[in-house]
Amino acid sequence: MNIQTDRIRKRYNRVAKIYDLLEGPMEKMALGRWRKPIFESLKGKVLEIGVGTGKNIEYYHDDIEVTAIDFSPNMLKKAGEKVQKLGAKVELKEMDAQKMDLPDNSFDYVVATCVFCSIPDPIKGFKEVKRVLKPGGKVILIEHVRSEKKVVGLLMDLMNPLTVNLYGANINRRTEENVKIAGFKNVKITNLWNDIVKKIEITKENHQ
Repeated sequence: MNIQTDRIRKRYNRVAKIYDLLEGPMEKMALGRWRKPIFESLKGKVLEIGVGTGKNIEYYHDDIEVTAIDFSPNMLKKAGEKVQKLGAKVELKEMDAQKMDLPDNSFDYVVATCVFCSIPDPIKGFKEVKRVLKPGGKVILIEHVRSEKKVVGLLMDLMNPLTVNLYGANINRRTEENVKIAGFKNVKITNLWNDIVKKIEITKENHQ
């Protein structure tokens, strides 16, 4: 784990106990209602990247086999508490999304919700997603990205150092571009809230 990754991991370890409280208002406003539909359509082997405190665990259903990873042991501890409380069938693993100890072409779906804002090298992370995803498999993401509106985008750029230093999240990532740089071609984008929160759906081509 490199210095930058370790620094961000420590920040998430630091805020793990109050993380759900910090994000509570956003969950009530929007994120909560966007999470559930992602998991309803999943089947087969599923990888959740950045499980965090386990906000998606309540939406896992019995028809999927879930592996959920995070690089913060303190966040995983909170997720483990939810797994026990809900009796969810999920394998939790401490792992860096930039270098996953998982086989090639092994998952039918890869999902993440507001995660690639925090991965130090998102392109490297997406390349790893591409590697572990089966040909024909799908990636479903909910991500907040930098607005392309001039004033809003500038404000996000100015605020970004504060959010990164507070708990490691970048608010000005251009995630759509990063997905394509990583080599994905079949990408569908849906705006969920203005041009800042997006649902990103990717299908890995069969010949990849």
